[in-house]
Amino acid sequence: MRLRVLNVKSIRSVHTFHPRRAVVYVPASDKRKIIKSQTLNADTIVLDCEDGVSINKKDEARQNIYELFQNWPDFGNSEVAVRVNSVQSKIYKEDLKAVLGAKNLPTTLFLPKLDTKEEFREFTEELLTIIKERPEKNHKFNLLSYVESARCLLNLHELVRYVLDASTTSENLLMQGLVFGSDDFCADIGATRTEDAKELLYARQYLITVAKAFQLQAIDMVHINYKDLAGLQMQSIEGAKMGFTGKQVIHPDQISVVNEAFSPSQEKIQWARDLIAEFEGHQATGKGAFNFRGHMIDMPLVLQAKNVLKLAEAMPKKN
Repeated sequence: MRLRVLNVKSIRSVHTFHPRRAVVYVPASDKRKIIKSQTLNADTIVLDCEDGVSINKKDEARQNIYELFQNWPDFGNSEVAVRVNSVQSKIYKEDLKAVLGAKNLPTTLFLPKLDTKEEFREFTEELLTIIKERPEKNHKFNLLSYVESARCLLNLHELVRYVLDASTTSENLLMQGLVFGSDDFCADIGATRTEDAKELLYARQYLITVAKAFQLQAIDMVHINYKDLAGLQMQSIEGAKMGFTGKQVIHPDQISVVNEAFSPSQEKIQWARDLIAEFEGHQATGKGAFNFRGHMIDMPLVLQAKNVLKLAEAMPKKN
């Protein structure tokens, strides 16, 4: 089995909105899994240098990433991202050197355990130091950061505002989402992870609130028992109803379940189209709330309908 390679000219713009329903982690130290991941129907493939790679395999993971991006990999409609190690670990610098040293660059970086403004400042300074040696100094990475501690959750509103302000003026980073690292969070607060995840309800809801306040994507926790697809379906549907836009995945069998849960159905899409058409008709007459299929409709529901259509339009087209 060989890695498929794509002509560099066909790389889509980093600024294009990309839905992230199933976010799949692939240990970058495992070439076989990297090659297999090219065939997965996932919105985002994350080549992992962090938790999925043991300390004695970090250099191997970096080398694999470097070799991969020397020739742009063909992952079809999937976004190709890299999760570096945390700023706290200090070894993230070696990850960045590998990622930024290759001929081509990934569209997206995932930054774990971001707790403070100082950590983000250190990360961006290191990234800028390395990338200024490249011809394309202005390459802009999409950035998703993780909520994995009580400290991060308490700082989250202020931290996100800071990162977004920095992203606005930065030529190299564009913040796009927050990811909930549930197991690290449980360890940090001394909670026991349970089947129904009640111990994480507040943290999940708060993450969604902050993410949506700043128009960011919100990626839900991993369902650890990868063989429990029924449980995954329930948790995915719950997350989608709460407001999450996607979910982290650790096994290929989980992808289709997550994709379905976080995709609007054809019935939902048609409902949204009909509601908006009805709304626009009432707007022309100068009326406010109106009756639609037995329900009173006002602006919040219209906005929900518009969100459904926006998501549907952004979904990768099936071949």
